[in-house]
Amino acid sequence: MKKLLELIGFLALAQGVLGLVHEFTHWHVGLVQRLGFLDGYEVYASAALVVLGCALFAAAESRRPD
Repeated sequence: MKKLLELIGFLALAQGVLGLVHEFTHWHVGLVQRLGFLDGYEVYASAALVVLGCALFAAAESRRPD
């Protein structure tokens, strides 16, 4: 379970950072800007993904090793 939380945390953190990079540099990276229902809220969604990724890493650290 710890490895799964770490993997999902990494994916969320990576997509959040890539979404923020896209918003501030206009590079076409990440998935957040490709989701139509997030139009106008990409920065908030990316920031939420970064926070979620950090929370998942913290949850993985609190678990005992598998």
